[in-house]
Amino acid sequence: MYVRHEISDYATWRKSYDAFNAERTKMSVTGAAVYRAVDNPNDVTVTHDCKSADTAKEFASSARLKEIMEKAGVKGAPQIWFTTRAVK
Repeated sequence: MYVRHEISDYATWRKSYDAFNAERTKMSVTGAAVYRAVDNPNDVTVTHDCKSADTAKEFASSARLKEIMEKAGVKGAPQIWFTTRAVK
């Protein structure tokens, strides 16, 4: 799962993101990575690995995640897309 959003302040957002780690894990997230745009450090893309596409969609639509994102300073609606790892 990929999530891209603009944030108000990276340091504030990162503190909230890191504090939410244990809850994310309980919500089926098995791995994550954070990326920042080169030209705009408040343009953040996050990848989340989940146990399945269904659990990824449940996580993405959870009220708790939306609450955390608001408190963290996410501006507007995030872009979210779901993928699966391609194999050779």
